[in-house]
Amino acid sequence: MIVEYIRYRIDPQDAADFEAAYARASVPLAAAPECVDYELSRCVDEPSSYILRICWTSADDHMRGFRGGEHFPAFFAEIKPYVQRIEEMRHYERTAVRGAGSSVPTMYDWTGGSAALERLTEHFYTNVLKDELLRPLFEHMAPDHPKWVAAWLGEVFRGPERYSRERGGYAAMVRHHLGKSITEAQRRRWVALLMDAADEVGLPDDPEFRAAFASYIEWGTRIALANSQPDAKPPLQAPMPHWGWGVAPPYIPAD
Repeated sequence: MIVEYIRYRIDPQDAADFEAAYARASVPLAAAPECVDYELSRCVDEPSSYILRICWTSADDHMRGFRGGEHFPAFFAEIKPYVQRIEEMRHYERTAVRGAGSSVPTMYDWTGGSAALERLTEHFYTNVLKDELLRPLFEHMAPDHPKWVAAWLGEVFRGPERYSRERGGYAAMVRHHLGKSITEAQRRRWVALLMDAADEVGLPDDPEFRAAFASYIEWGTRIALANSQPDAKPPLQAPMPHWGWGVAPPYIPAD
């Protein structure tokens, strides 16, 4: 991906028309398969200055694909009156220096940390061993298996990287599923029992957390199901998954 930044100088009396033009232009822009996302920002300190950020699948996709494609004419027709007010237009590559701040808590912290996750997995696997459908998959599991699943979830939810340091990270988790031939019925039961366990041990039940939690469990169990099939050859060098809030961060009432 490549990031394009365009800096505009717009007279304050033209600001409303400029923003309206870009709102209209955003329709064909969003429809273009070369566009990943976009954002128009106005400077607070100097209101006549605007920055448009567009993330493209590549610089060539922008310059050749988008500009030569079906959506560009409608886009350009809206922004053409403001082209002469562009002060800078460049493409940038992303670097490895990135991250999130602490204004929004991690899912690990919101959950209650390692103590809450270990409470969850201990209770969950106790129920798993009582379940006729799942017991064959887990009846020979090691006594510390629930603890390490809790460590895995903790790392996925942006907590300590203990599973990677002590258990081998993503590759180790994949190997646990190889050849297990998990069925869809077993996957669904696993999900249902875990969601029940989350209620039974008192994990946060706000809609935002449960939606994010459920999305990871659905994703993770479907990956496990695929990796467990007899002909599966999953990559072992994939990065450790990290899960966040998605489109709905936690609701924190104002003081």
